[in-house]
This record gives sequence, C-alpha cells and structure tokens, in this order.
Amino acid sequence: MLSPGDASLHRLRGQMREWGADFRDRALELDRDPRTIRRCLDLPAVRFLAAMGVPRRYRRPELIDGHAFDGATAVERVVVMEELARADVGMLVSAPGPLLAGVLVQVTGDERQREWFYERVLDRPLWTCFALTEPDHGSDAASLRTSLTRRPDGGAVLRGAKRYVGNAVRAQVAAVFGRTGASMLGIGAALVETSTPGFHAEVIDTIGLRGACLSAVRLDDVEVPAGMVLGQHLSPSRRGVWAFTRTFNLLRPGVAAIALGIARGAYEYLLASRRLWTRGEQHHLDRLRRDLDGTRALVLSAAEAVDAEPGEGHLASAAKLRAVRLAEHATDLACALLGPGARLDHPLLDKMVRDARGMEFVEGTSNMQRLTIFHSVLSGRLDRSLSIRRSRAAAPSRR
Repeated sequence: MLSPGDASLHRLRGQMREWGADFRDRALELDRDPRTIRRCLDLPAVRFLAAMGVPRRYRRPELIDGHAFDGATAVERVVVMEELARADVGMLVSAPGPLLAGVLVQVTGDERQREWFYERVLDRPLWTCFALTEPDHGSDAASLRTSLTRRPDGGAVLRGAKRYVGNAVRAQVAAVFGRTGASMLGIGAALVETSTPGFHAEVIDTIGLRGACLSAVRLDDVEVPAGMVLGQHLSPSRRGVWAFTRTFNLLRPGVAAIALGIARGAYEYLLASRRLWTRGEQHHLDRLRRDLDGTRALVLSAAEAVDAEPGEGHLASAAKLRAVRLAEHATDLACALLGPGARLDHPLLDKMVRDARGMEFVEGTSNMQRLTIFHSVLSGRLDRSLSIRRSRAAAPSRR
C-alpha cells in the first residue's frame, strides 16, 4: 500500500474517491444506455480522464491540494483507476481520453505525431481506441491478418477486421495494427481518423463492461495519410510486437487496479448492506480484507516496476491475474452473504458481478498472463528483477 510518506498519492486517492460518487450515482443508468456518458462530460472525474496520460510538456497538469498530476505514470494511473472502478467501472471505461492509444503514441510516435495526437485530445473530449485483437486470432501477432500496405507517397491502406475494441463506435481516432510483411518484424501501427471512408464499427452486445462499448471493426481500404504510420523513425524491431507488448506492460497494472476496484466496491457494498455477521462470515470478510490489501500492494509494485522498466511486464501480469480472481471471489462472496436473490434485490451488485467476469478478457486472459510469468521464470528475468527490487529496498535512504 502507499506509505505514509506518499502524501501526494494519498491526496490523489482521496480526490478520486470523492469524484467517484458521481460515477456511482450514474452506474445503472449507463449500464442500461452507454450513450449516457455524453451527458457526463462535465463531471470532474471525466474531465480528468479525458486528458489523463498527456505529458506535462503539452499541458498544465491537474492540481489537487497543490500537487500536480497528469496520469503519465503507471503509479498514478493505478490509484485513479482503483478508486473510480470502486465507484463504477462502466463510467471509467466509457470516458473519453487517450489511454492505450496515447501510450502507444508515446512509445512509437515521432514528435510531430505526438503533437498532433495530444492537441486533438486537449482540444475537446476525444474518444480513442486501440485495435489489435482480431476475429478467431485474438492478439496473437503470428496470426495477424489485417494488412497495412504502404504506398509510394508514404501513406498506407488498411484492410481487415478487428474485434473486442473498446469504444471503437464512439472513437474519433483509432490506433490500428496491421501486417506490413510476412515475418514477425512485419507488423506496424497507424493512427486513423474513424471518419475516414471504409472504417466501420458496430457494438458487440455484452453482459458486463457495457460502458466500454466493445466493438467489431471492419477496415475496407481505409486510407492512412502520409505521416500517420507510427514508428517510421524506429528500427523495424520496435514497431510491432515490441510496441504493443510495451504498451500493454505499461497499462496492465491499471487493468489490475480496475479489477481490484471492483473487488473493493463489492466488499464495501456488502458492509453497507449488512451489519451483523456470524463468526464464520466474519472470518470470510477478514480474509477478503487482507486479500484486498495484499493485492493493492502487488498492483502498486507492478506499477513501480513498469515505470522503472517498461519491458518488464511479469509483475504486471501477476497483478492482473490475482486481481481478476479477487474481483470474481469478492462479488461471489457478497452474493452468498446477502442470500438467495441477492442479484435481483441488489442491481448494483449484479452489475459488479457481470463486470468482474468481463475483466478476465481485458488486455489478455489469465492463461496469457501465466505464459508471461512462465517465460520470465524460464529466462531468469524474474529472479533478476526480484534481486534488484530487494537491493533497492535494502539500500539506505538518501533523504
């Protein structure tokens, strides 16, 4: 958990918890109609999310109790996402902002592309999307079928299909991955205006995370202007798999924080709904509280790790794996302790149950996270990173 010395992050957490009340008030309405978010653009938390991740060189950061925050670090993002997801994950994932696409632009964009993208984000509330996953192939780079064909003038053409793309139906700018060649190095990404002819998106009906408007995207000869193909100033090895792996590593602690927020929301909802507990029930609640505290510590450690080295994503995978299991357990326990009919009698809890299950598929399933952890063990990277973290923890303070 945050140490007592992390005063600025404690203030950030407190502010997000206060702003989260607006999210909770609108949770069920948004779940019924995701278009509700367009009537919520003036909410303080939505305004913060709309610019979260834009570096300070492009704007003045948000001041909270005299401390500046821009959400450009994973540590700041996990604090924001946990607290707002505790209030309602639907409002969180439906808000405009750069998020995944913004991190990709920061990782692979040149200075002109960054300026163009961040100016668009700051001009007015802008929805963005990150289109990697494909029908039947998921995010397996080796099976990517969408083509990104370069033209002599420096532009490109996108052809193919994407699936489970959050906010694609409301996005104005999309970051889209496509194959530029047959090898694993033949993968690239481009920024696309979704108003471009040939870009089509439609909502996929889902049970949970309805606010995200998960979408199916069809790309019918979508023209990409010269200068909007990302990573041309980088070596081919840093344009495709390297780029989206690094992007996922930087964002995955935030996804874990969202799952943790759902678990905390269910725990707090349960405590507010019942006052008296048997000894056995109290044992389950105490254990859940300890699990919440332990998972928060893991999530924060994962965020610190990717801020220090974005290529080291194994701790973020462990955090996502643990947090998703905890979200499912916490919502199940709340239903069990509130008795038969709990999901009918408590619509907000029912929504938490559905949203918790949806988190399994966000930015990699549990099996994908296990593979990441396993590869880090086989390569010895896990042992090395743990040794480094122990050395840093044991080093005398310079304060």
